[in-house]
Amino acid sequence: MKFKFNHNNINVFNLEKSLDFYKEALKLVEISRIEPKDGDFVLVYLGDGATQHKLELTWLKNRTETYNLGDNEFHVALTVDDFAAAYEHHQRMGCICFENKEMGIYFINDPDDYWVEILPAH
Repeated sequence: MKFKFNHNNINVFNLEKSLDFYKEALKLVEISRIEPKDGDFVLVYLGDGATQHKLELTWLKNRTETYNLGDNEFHVALTVDDFAAAYEHHQRMGCICFENKEMGIYFINDPDDYWVEILPAH
């Protein structure tokens, strides 16, 4: 028996704002969407075009307040081929929320305050 990663899920309060962020910040693109007829929720799967792994954004129609992320220890991590250019891009976007220069990494936060770790490709 062999298991392979398929996707990670996060719930988002404003789907369009989140889609715009992930497109601009990480160049992730929508690869599929599920919208039931009753419109109670929308699932959008984003991909990087290089791997099979997906990020699933879940939007709930009846949600009236942003999510409480607690200590926010959960995060998604992505590697980037041009770390310096990515850092400059995210700095211009104003979304860098934590840097660990000693480890050579930084984190950005999305519109719902989820953290995304950015790592240099090795």
